[in-house]
Amino acid sequence: MADLDALRTRFTHALEGARSPEATGPDPVPYADNLLARWQEPQRRYHTLTHLTAVLDHIDVLEAHAADPDVVRLAAWFHDAVYFPDRSENEERSARLAERALPEAGVSAAKTAEVARLVRLTVTHDPADEDRDGRVLCDADLAILAAPPSAYAAYTAAVREEYGFVPNDAFRPGRAAILRQLLDLPRLFRTPYGQAEWEATARYNLRTELEMLST
Repeated sequence: MADLDALRTRFTHALEGARSPEATGPDPVPYADNLLARWQEPQRRYHTLTHLTAVLDHIDVLEAHAADPDVVRLAAWFHDAVYFPDRSENEERSARLAERALPEAGVSAAKTAEVARLVRLTVTHDPADEDRDGRVLCDADLAILAAPPSAYAAYTAAVREEYGFVPNDAFRPGRAAILRQLLDLPRLFRTPYGQAEWEATARYNLRTELEMLST
């Protein structure tokens, strides 16, 4: 069970960190609560508060590699804020939600635009080499791929549940194609930490899942 009070505090710190020092804005808690409600919607099985918390935890680990860690944290809060597994425009709708909410919450136009850019980047998880914040968000989002075997199995089971409306004879080849695309990438992770600590384990997990789907 997620600690909602702790998550509200984390959102408040990120929002206040992203605001200009001289800026004043409304109470962050209603904004946090709106996002928390979205992350608890019933259609979610993997893209839940557990995933949000894990991404925030991984950003904390990678913080030194980011140019603006609080902007990256806000992007994590918004990156799956709109999520329906049967729709393809979730990232775009999540980015637009950030573009509406953050200026009202006291975040500058420039930082709002950066949050929205980062959210849209999670469509491809392909940040440029010089994109420090993009590398951190994408690595944090993909870190589940390097989870221990039991946690990785729980992740794959939750993904399958989210796509319960897709029959097995369609899901298996679709999922296998995604795994092959990931394995064909020269690097799954873009930060030095991710490459050193997560790359090898993630590739092992992906290969293992692909072999299971192929049997």
